[in-house]
Amino acid sequence: MATFVKTPSGTWKALIRKTGWPSQAKTFRTKRDAEDWARRIEDEMVRGVFIERSTSERLIFSNALDRYLAEVTPSKKPSTQRAERFRAAPLREFFGAYAMAAISVDLVARYRDQRLTTQSPRNGVTGTLSPTTVRLELALLGHVFTMAIKEWRIGIVQNPVQSIRKPSPGEGRDRRLSADEEKRILAAVDGYSNPMLGLIVRIALETGMRSSEITALRLPQVDLARRIVRLAYTKNDSARTVPMTRKAQSALAAALANPLRPEGCDLVFFGEPGRDGRRRPYNFNKAWNMLKKQVGLADLRFHDLRHEAVSRLVEAGLGDQEVAAISGHKSMQMLKRYTHLRAEDLVGRLDAIGSKQGR
Repeated sequence: MATFVKTPSGTWKALIRKTGWPSQAKTFRTKRDAEDWARRIEDEMVRGVFIERSTSERLIFSNALDRYLAEVTPSKKPSTQRAERFRAAPLREFFGAYAMAAISVDLVARYRDQRLTTQSPRNGVTGTLSPTTVRLELALLGHVFTMAIKEWRIGIVQNPVQSIRKPSPGEGRDRRLSADEEKRILAAVDGYSNPMLGLIVRIALETGMRSSEITALRLPQVDLARRIVRLAYTKNDSARTVPMTRKAQSALAAALANPLRPEGCDLVFFGEPGRDGRRRPYNFNKAWNMLKKQVGLADLRFHDLRHEAVSRLVEAGLGDQEVAAISGHKSMQMLKRYTHLRAEDLVGRLDAIGSKQGR
């Protein structure tokens, strides 16, 4: 049975003691509120579904997010760690002062709607955030709650992110390079002061490798004689071997022969030493963004080069399985998003088929 005590300040304190359950106490403005709370808690104990909520009522979201970033994020890939710290900023700004127990489905839905209308500059153009960006932020928020419920055991009844409608991911980009655009961007990167940038862009266009895969390359991974690159660590955790075209072989040969390579550095594309004296992969993002704007291609993303390379493999006649082996796509559905064939190329191939059939 619950007992109720009026405090000197005029509030009412409810105290519940039940065999087999931890004692529960909470203070309310009125006795009726105290009785309603006690009745609900005792009913949950009888039904065996009671959850200790006091921890979640005291834990502030910003503290929970800090714990997640300190304990969970470091176990992920470096690129994922950087992305999660970036996505954590808007979550902290919106939810930071709320107790975990106070973050409801309605509140999460309000965050989703607000973010979908947020203006953000990208590639020199200001527009609303993409649905994919908002989906990834919600995924991080949802995993913070999952960890709080399953591992930290802080007494949250439900994960509010699971009950809201997620933004549609859309159809994906279909940005292709025209011959003139390719000529302009290659001229720009070739004229840059650091020759590594031009080599990286050419390798991306010839192999379809991701920027992180290219910049993380080390000397033992490159076999110029056999014209292959061995990738042990990739975005989807599947090792693969990438064949080189003649142009890719030439670009990698030039990179390996770089006369400025420091002694003992096995990175193919190396940056300046950090404060700790270690050399890390060459970070070309600032130079890339500057040069593409200078040649009027502000909307071009580096990942579009991978898209272009994979599409060209398909246009060259390689089968889906062959292209997937090179690009590393695990599913044909994901591969399809990158293989937008030019309609004019398909017309030529249809004509060739028709001539063979005597049409």
